[in-house]
Parts: sequence; C-alpha cells; structure tokens
Amino acid sequence: MKYGRRLFCRIIAAMLALSLGGGAALAGESSTAADGIALSNSYAANSWRKTMLHIWNRAANEAVADKVVAKTIVLNAGNSASEQAAQIQTLIKGGWNAIAIDAASPTALNDVIAKACAAHIVVVAFDSIVTAPCAYKIVYDYRNMGLMEAWYVANKLHGTGNVLEVRGVAGTSVDEGIHAGIVKGFAKFPGIKLVGSVHGDWTESVTREAVASLLPSLPKVDAVVTQGGDAYGVYEAFAAAGRPTPLIIMGNRQDELALWKKLSEAPGGYQTFSVASAPGVSSIAFWIAQQVLAGANVPKSIVVPWLVITQNDLDAWLKAIPPGGVATPVYDRQWTERLIAATLAHTGLPGSPIPNSVP
Repeated sequence: MKYGRRLFCRIIAAMLALSLGGGAALAGESSTAADGIALSNSYAANSWRKTMLHIWNRAANEAVADKVVAKTIVLNAGNSASEQAAQIQTLIKGGWNAIAIDAASPTALNDVIAKACAAHIVVVAFDSIVTAPCAYKIVYDYRNMGLMEAWYVANKLHGTGNVLEVRGVAGTSVDEGIHAGIVKGFAKFPGIKLVGSVHGDWTESVTREAVASLLPSLPKVDAVVTQGGDAYGVYEAFAAAGRPTPLIIMGNRQDELALWKKLSEAPGGYQTFSVASAPGVSSIAFWIAQQVLAGANVPKSIVVPWLVITQNDLDAWLKAIPPGGVATPVYDRQWTERLIAATLAHTGLPGSPIPNSVP
C-alpha cells in the first residue's frame, strides 16, 4: 500500500478541526477580589508538568497583583488519586471559590468533586480530565492525537512495519485516550504490527529504562509512537543498544526538537513531526475559572487545539524554547475570553499566540 503526503495533510487537517460546544452570550468582566482560585495537580515530575505549573503561577500571580482575585495556591499529589482527593477535600474546607484540577484518574475524584460542586465551588478540569458532570472541562481530543500519529506512521512506512508504543502514566485519561486512538488508527493497516508497549510516564529517564529493558526481545522496530516527554529517552535506548534510530514521533520538548533538527541535517535527513498538548492550557484553566466566578456564560466543555510542529516551523519553536523547556503558547485572559466567545458562537477559534519563551 502506498499513502501520499497529500492524503496525510488532509487527515491532519481534519483531525485538527474542532467540535465546539453550545451556549449563549459571554458575560462578566472580572471576578471579585475576594475570590481564591486553587490548583490541584496530580503529577509534577516531568518537563511538561513543570512548565504547566510555571505558567499557572505566572497567570495566577499576575491576577493577584492586579486584584482580579485575592489568592491562589498549588497542591501537588505525587501521582496519587487518594492523596489528590484528600487535598481537594482540604480546599473545600478552606473555602476556596474555584479549584482547577489536573487529575490522577478520570473517575477516582468524582465523589470529592461532587462535594465541591455542592459547596458552590467552581471546578475546572484540564489536561487529564475527570468524568464528573458538574466540572467544567478544557478538552484535548487525545484519541485524535493517537490517530494522527498512527496515520503519519502508516504513511511513512507505506502501510507495513513494526511499531513500538510508549505510553504515559497508567490509569490517566490522557494515556487511555492516546492509546485508544493509536490502536484504532493502526487497525486500518494490517501490515502495521504493534510489537511492544511500555509505560514511560511522559518522562525521558523512565522511558529510556523501559525501552532498554524491552528492546532485546523485540524484532526490528521501524517506528515508535509516543505521548510526549519520552522521545529523547527512546532515542537514547536505541542508540545504547546499537540499533538504528527508528521513526520517532516527537512531543514538543526542547531536547526532542533539537534532536530532530540534528538528525534532519545529517546525510539522508530525518523526517517526523511533533505533537502535544500545550502546558499553557493551565492558564486557560485559570482564566476559565475566573470567568465563571465573574458570572460569564461559559460552556461546560471547551475544546482547545493541538500544538503541531512541522519541519517548516521547527526553527521558530527552537528559538522560543529554553533548554529543558516545552513548546507552548501563553494564553492570557483576553485570549481566553475570545476562546469562550468563539465556542459559544460556533465560530473559528482564535489563533494561538506566537511562540513565547517560557523561562
């Protein structure tokens, strides 16, 4: 089978088309200065989460300085759903007006979230989403990310080859969604075989060790599908094993993009693409919470676009990302208000801000 570049471009364009929620007009300009907005974060041990926390703190601290809200706090749960539930219970008792949640589990927090909603606390879930119906949700379509990777790999391998899958943190909605999309995408290509799977926890060092342990049992690997934060660890494991570098989907981390550029400049070149959610989504979560507190009409579900990096814009993003950083736009309140308005009106989303340096 042969799959052309034009077909792949059409597929990517279709997958990036967003399904927008309904609602009425936007209202409300600012919450009261007495309001407090907290962040409950499940996991902080990789570059994506560290950048996410940095951007949250930047948005929240500016809002406090401008007297838009009174206070903010960040609690990290060490990837424990029970610990995160206990922390959210503490925030409820502490009288916080809004809680943004990057969840350890899609379902394990639902009971405590219901308690928060019953206490008239605004709950905004983002990145790793919960299923609690009362929560506002800022959504990436993770299945489509998996489909995007599967179609790209099938195109590049002309429908035949062995693929290794590197998954994220087990039990999260992010990992389950991307995995489901990958499996669904490759189901249309009987010549593509998933020959192995490891959990890399979206972290370079964990991925390197997991892949290195599995490689001796694997046949030739032609491509590796990933979830972000793991591509460089994949490269290191293959290099240490003396195996050729396969096609690796990158995940918008600075070290991955720098590796891609280096490989692409070598004889024969190296072609791939990079896709991930943007850590700046935390600032969208903050401003969504603020807008709900302000009385704005905000849809319960808002879709945000993937950040896809191609060869054409690789250099621009590399210039914008510090070593150890992650590619992300930084979203302010005005951009978030436009996002809400576009979602309510079923119109095109505002364009992402230009590449920003995130120290």
